[in-house]
Amino acid sequence: MARLGLPLEKTLDSAIGESDGVFEVKMKPMEQFESLLDELREACQVAYGDRLISLVVFGSVGRRLPRPDSDIDLLLIVDSLPDGRLCRVREFDKIEKRLQSALEKARDSGVDTRFSPIFKTPDEVRMGSPLFLDMIEDAWALFDREGFFASTISALKERLRGLGARRIWRGDFWYWDLKSDFKPGEVFEF
Repeated sequence: MARLGLPLEKTLDSAIGESDGVFEVKMKPMEQFESLLDELREACQVAYGDRLISLVVFGSVGRRLPRPDSDIDLLLIVDSLPDGRLCRVREFDKIEKRLQSALEKARDSGVDTRFSPIFKTPDEVRMGSPLFLDMIEDAWALFDREGFFASTISALKERLRGLGARRIWRGDFWYWDLKSDFKPGEVFEF
């Protein structure tokens, strides 16, 4: 059997990749992301140890609909984080360095990604953030000690349900109508 006039062997070569007579199966983009995320989870558990509370993926990778150039949006909930974003990023740099070869391997397979981490302590999470609205439907917890993140999102979902909030899609993006019966001057919290 041939496809587009090519012999079957050539069709298979292009489907699975050939390098010096050695065949390697090419992974689909989501499989590449999942492989990276497995390594990321392990690296975070080693680097943060018992301080790691939750590691959450959101955005297009969290929805499991990434493009090959999608970044990996992360929420890291960690006890005893240093003050200031730059200090927190420096701590994460060690994890990125450990994953450099995995990122290069993904690039060689056509997935050109990078990590986009957001760092919060459990107390900062308890204070809330509009960012969590993006995680209501589309977050994927890679690690969640004692269900901390799951319970936080569950409580937020209940609050939004009580307000009658809904996510409204417009093409490829959405926005939240947090209180459909809102009246000018009315104050509410979520």
